[in-house]
Amino acid sequence: MATPPPPLPPMPPRHVSCGSLLQELQELWGEIGQDEMKRDRMILQLEEDCLNVYKQKVNQTRKQKADLLQELSLGEADIDKILSALGERETFPRSEKLGGTLMEQLAKIEPVLEDLRRRRDERVNEFKAIQSKIVCLQAEISGAIDHGDPAAPVVDENDLSLKRSGELKEHLNDLQTEKNGRLQKIDIQTNSIHEMCNIMSIDLKMALKDVHPSYAELGRSKPMSISNSSLDRLSEKVHALNHEKKQRLRKLQDLGSTLIELWNLMDTPTDEQRFFDHVTSLIKVSPTTAMPQGCLAHEIIEKVETEVKRLTKLKASKMKELVFKKLTDLEEIYRSVHMDIDSDSERQTLNDLIDSGRADLSELLARMDIRIAEAKEHALSRKDILEKVEKWTLASEEETWLDEYERDQNRYNAVRGAHINLKRAEKARILVSKLPSLLENLTAKIKAWEKEMGIPFIFNKELKKLQEQFATEQGAKFGTKPSPIRPLSSRKPLGQSSNANIIGGTPTSRRVSTPMSRKGRPSSGRVQEAVKTAVAPANYVALPKDCSDISTL
Repeated sequence: MATPPPPLPPMPPRHVSCGSLLQELQELWGEIGQDEMKRDRMILQLEEDCLNVYKQKVNQTRKQKADLLQELSLGEADIDKILSALGERETFPRSEKLGGTLMEQLAKIEPVLEDLRRRRDERVNEFKAIQSKIVCLQAEISGAIDHGDPAAPVVDENDLSLKRSGELKEHLNDLQTEKNGRLQKIDIQTNSIHEMCNIMSIDLKMALKDVHPSYAELGRSKPMSISNSSLDRLSEKVHALNHEKKQRLRKLQDLGSTLIELWNLMDTPTDEQRFFDHVTSLIKVSPTTAMPQGCLAHEIIEKVETEVKRLTKLKASKMKELVFKKLTDLEEIYRSVHMDIDSDSERQTLNDLIDSGRADLSELLARMDIRIAEAKEHALSRKDILEKVEKWTLASEEETWLDEYERDQNRYNAVRGAHINLKRAEKARILVSKLPSLLENLTAKIKAWEKEMGIPFIFNKELKKLQEQFATEQGAKFGTKPSPIRPLSSRKPLGQSSNANIIGGTPTSRRVSTPMSRKGRPSSGRVQEAVKTAVAPANYVALPKDCSDISTL
């Protein structure tokens, strides 16, 4: 199949005018043989169509001009409005002063308008940023932030002046300053809460969350509530924690003081006391003083309370032991100066008093100390008299030995040790010769003591009348003034231990009374009977039978 010939290239366009076209149309009509009338009607129609096209074009052009004028007017109005909103006094010449065609005038206005619109948009964005910060700060200060994010601010585009911008910035700075001041207060109070929570081992996050949930956020990733109500709750929390801290410190100080008293009372070893050094070190601490972490924790207080309860239980038995030990000391003091105390009655009374639980054991111990001090003072006042009684007792024993020696028929026999007894007899005679003066001095001392003290001088619970009775017997023997009774001594006669095994020596294991000695010495039966019938002496100190009141001790 043969290929078609290539298409002819398009004819270049020719310049055609209306006249040439009309001439060509006339020629075509002539060749066709068109009627003249018809030709005129068709030409008239063509002219009318051409006129309509021109009219349409003119209308379009008029509208374009009107649009250009309106656009020019709107542009000038926008320029005036933007300049007024920006607060600038810059003026732009009117279109009639610009000169040139409408298109040229628009070309001059458009860049100016675009620049002003750009500046206006920038100012609007600046105002939005400032007002957004202001709204947020106001919401934080008022507490409205607790109810959700605040609404976006609406910018008044009719006033975008630098003056208004400065006012907003100043207001923003005031709010920021107020916020910083509130945040500083919050920092101070939260730091105080943090410190007290560390001291008392309280959960810091929970403590802050009780005030406001935003305070529990670490790093402050979210805005904090700085409203007046939040600040008030924060202050109340600080006050409550501080009150709790003072109460715990006071309680721990009381427990520490109690521990020290119990330790001192029961002589607790230092090693055991070291376990509670962290407690006793707080006894003199002020609530405002810095304290170690966890020193006021509930666990520590409970541990100390448990220890105090344990020691308190031991205290009763220990105090009882200490009281009876002091009573023993008191008995020893009285016994050392020949004063008797009703030990059985005292012990029974003290035992009933302690077991009843009505007695303050510390006060009871203090009163026992006072009694011991008084007993020592009383014993010291009797010391001089007791020394003279001791000398008189020794002289009386030597007198008894001398009586027995002189009654021994074999005392001059040349037996082993006879010369020793002979020397002792010589010394005994010299000592016996001093008995009257000893009795006189002793009696004077006793009377002076009784006058000074205002009470009778009692020796081993014997009554003064018994003393005077036996002193009268001694006075009858030596012709002296009445003197106190010569007490029955348990001391062995001098020389007994050295002569006990001497064959034929002077007997010392038995007492043989001479007529003189029988006058000056009562029988043991008389002394025992006198002791049984004796009443309590004036200087005899005993516990009251009524154990309900220890104030009489």
